[in-house]
Amino acid sequence: MFLPPLYLRPAVQGCAAGLLLALAGCGQPSPDNRAGATPAPQAPQPPVAAPASAEIRRADVVLAGYSTKAAAPMPSVIREHESLAADYRSEPREQYRNLPDNPIHSVAQAPVSTFSVDVDTGAYANVRRLLNQGSLPPEGAVRLEELVNYFPYDYALPSDGSPFGLTTEIAPSPWNPHTRLLRIGIKASDRAVVELAPANLVFLVDVSGSMDRREGLPLVQSTLKLLVDQLREQDRVSLVVYAGESRVVLEPTSGRDKAKIREAIEQLTAGGSTAGASGIQLAYRMARQGFIKNGINRILLATDGDFNVGISDFDSLRQMAVDQRKSGVSLTTLGFGVDNYNEHLMEQLADAGDGNYAYIDNLREARKVLVDQLGSTLAVVAKDVKLQVEFNPAQVSEYRLLGYENRALKREDFSNDKVDAGEIGAGHTVTALYEIVPVGEKGWLEPLRYGQAKAPAASARADELAMLRVRYQAPQGGSSRLLERPILASQQRESLAAASDDLRFAAAVAAFAQQLKDGRYTGDFGLEDTVALARGARGDDRFGLRGEFVQLAELAQNLRAQAVPAQQPGRSAEALSRRE
Repeated sequence: MFLPPLYLRPAVQGCAAGLLLALAGCGQPSPDNRAGATPAPQAPQPPVAAPASAEIRRADVVLAGYSTKAAAPMPSVIREHESLAADYRSEPREQYRNLPDNPIHSVAQAPVSTFSVDVDTGAYANVRRLLNQGSLPPEGAVRLEELVNYFPYDYALPSDGSPFGLTTEIAPSPWNPHTRLLRIGIKASDRAVVELAPANLVFLVDVSGSMDRREGLPLVQSTLKLLVDQLREQDRVSLVVYAGESRVVLEPTSGRDKAKIREAIEQLTAGGSTAGASGIQLAYRMARQGFIKNGINRILLATDGDFNVGISDFDSLRQMAVDQRKSGVSLTTLGFGVDNYNEHLMEQLADAGDGNYAYIDNLREARKVLVDQLGSTLAVVAKDVKLQVEFNPAQVSEYRLLGYENRALKREDFSNDKVDAGEIGAGHTVTALYEIVPVGEKGWLEPLRYGQAKAPAASARADELAMLRVRYQAPQGGSSRLLERPILASQQRESLAAASDDLRFAAAVAAFAQQLKDGRYTGDFGLEDTVALARGARGDDRFGLRGEFVQLAELAQNLRAQAVPAQQPGRSAEALSRRE
């Protein structure tokens, strides 16, 4: 049973029947525990009720952190502290941003698609956490591109002096016989840790009361100590914490003093409110104090994002990160915690701060982000990376971009170097998927009665399905550079089975993401089909990540089936998942 805070326990001293009987009326709170209030004369008390009384059950439920509809009145001491018990209730207060899927476009009317790349992977780890807790994720938690980009793919490395290589592949869509999937892959050159530039890192840690749980500060401490093991002598680390106020725990310290850095991390404790904005401001000051010219200057913010003191509105916090990135210091967000997690803020802060976002749900994920992929997390090889695809109306009639809803750019933004876009770190892979309708196939859009465009005449470029353009800037800035590559219709695979393991697995993850949302475009392709497709495309699964995905998809299938009787009696699980 959940035990009340220590300061509640003296209130029931002298009650022989124990805590719950006292709360039900056996004893009265002592004056010492009523904030100095003078006790009023007490009326005679009725006989003690049976141990299973409604009052006792109600008190137990409130303190345990669950709501109930019991009609019996609560004892006064419980009523007074119900607001404290509410902090432990199981109703989630997590914040997500719901975005509609990208629209379908007619190539005749809108042949060009433009967006910023995204290397974040936090949505996948967060969805995994929710599924493992036995809950289907809210739609806002599912960002398709972050699920797809969580996995490594075998893409071509750069060979022409550019910071990344390009890979394209086309195959039939698994969920629509009339469409094709176009996969675009970007692979940045990798760097070993020893090859990285000197790093000036500021650990910014939320030590407020909401982090006082196993998934909060203890996991943060274990995570940061993994990174400490990777530090070199030329690296510098500062530690800033915030709760009701912010303070510096560790001034810039050389990476050779690992014991000193670990000791500073280990002594952290959680408690109090959350003045996140002041913590961010102090962290930027510390980053500028230890700034390394031509080095890596980055803040790593570890928090649940539940800011409640000082500047706490989303727009102001995001603008703060936008303003501060001009100093040459980037911001990476590491999400922790449950129930009160503000995922929307964490993802957007990293975007505004020219950093990346990851959700840490266990120590294995911490190792993946801060050990196995440390170069990707810290070292930028190209910034403001924008991707544009121009479709050939002689080959493609309609298209839709899968994911990247919050990364959309206007066509004119592509050539405007003042428009911010995403960063790519060393070793990062980026995958983008388009579902396209070849000319002559049935599309999503009804044909026009008036003003129907004429079929384009054949030309020397008739075999070009599309033109891929990538624009990027060097890490130190300057004018942007352009890469162009035609995508040929002759590259198309005749069947999905003939496609690479990477394309088929990415297609399975994309199907899964759509099925967790409304499944509008996946038709009769159900979760069991996703499981089968992913299982057959695991390939060389060196880290076991693809095998884990298969298990998550099976878990989602089971959870969806269990939800059917309670939500819509008489409908099958797959019928519900497709929302026919």
